[in-house]
Amino acid sequence: MKDDELVRLISNPDTATKGFEILVIQYREQLYWKIRHLVLDHDDASDVLQNTFIKVWKNIRNFEGKSALSTWLYRIAINESLDFIRRQKKKISTDEIEGSVANRLLADEYFDGDETQAMLQDAIASLPEVQRTVFTLKYYNGMKYSDISKILGTSEGALKASYHLAVKKITEYFKTHD
Repeated sequence: MKDDELVRLISNPDTATKGFEILVIQYREQLYWKIRHLVLDHDDASDVLQNTFIKVWKNIRNFEGKSALSTWLYRIAINESLDFIRRQKKKISTDEIEGSVANRLLADEYFDGDETQAMLQDAIASLPEVQRTVFTLKYYNGMKYSDISKILGTSEGALKASYHLAVKKITEYFKTHD
């Protein structure tokens, strides 16, 4: 279903529930993977996805249509993911989080990667928040800088610089962990 039809359905009190069900079905997998690449753990990603949809439900009437619905949804999902990561960092020291990413992934029954992929996630987890987010959106989701710019509200030049620095740091990580 097209986004404008979906928004119209959700905006109408008589069809809001049905429209929201369609929105969830239409976007849940895409949003899940955007979230999963940021928070890594399946259960955490599912929780963040649920929080994302709750926030969407509460705020859909505020959607002004200035961007694509998907851009608005991605922005909410990414912000919820980053909030989750910040809360986790307050609970656990950074060294514990970064040092255990590969081990947690390899123990996660939903992780279908190998040790190299787990190491990549370890390297990504060690990046500053903005670099990690830009790298994830560009590398895993193949998003254009213009789209990332709309989601994060940052200039394309700043995003390119962040991505370049992230790649450089990840390369260094692999050189030192070989």
